[in-house]
Amino acid sequence: MPERHLYEYAVIRFLPKVEREEFINVGVIVFSKGCNYLKAIYFLHKEKINLFSTELEITSLEIALKEFNRICLGEIEGGPIALMDVPERFRWLTAVRSTSLQTSRPHSGFSFDLDATLTNLFEELVL
Repeated sequence: MPERHLYEYAVIRFLPKVEREEFINVGVIVFSKGCNYLKAIYFLHKEKINLFSTELEITSLEIALKEFNRICLGEIEGGPIALMDVPERFRWLTAVRSTSLQTSRPHSGFSFDLDATLTNLFEELVL
């Protein structure tokens, strides 16, 4: 019988105007300490984002999300945060902040297949 893995996830959100507290879900991050797993997936629905903010340059948001992903993957280009261990990176990425790129509070669950769980959460919460 396949093993169930405890995981945590958070929704990656874009806030065009932080002071308004309105956001658009743009991605999902999934973490499992027991599996040393940390992955994120994102998608920018440009038409939807433009409805919230016409002042934003989409490329700046794309750059920020690529850096977010580099940190998830532990790539050296992600800077010193990317060199932390997996749980520390997840906690750093999901820490409360007042920027235009934020995450929801982490939520937990059990999964037999973490990649499938990441895809399912992404389809349900972002697309």
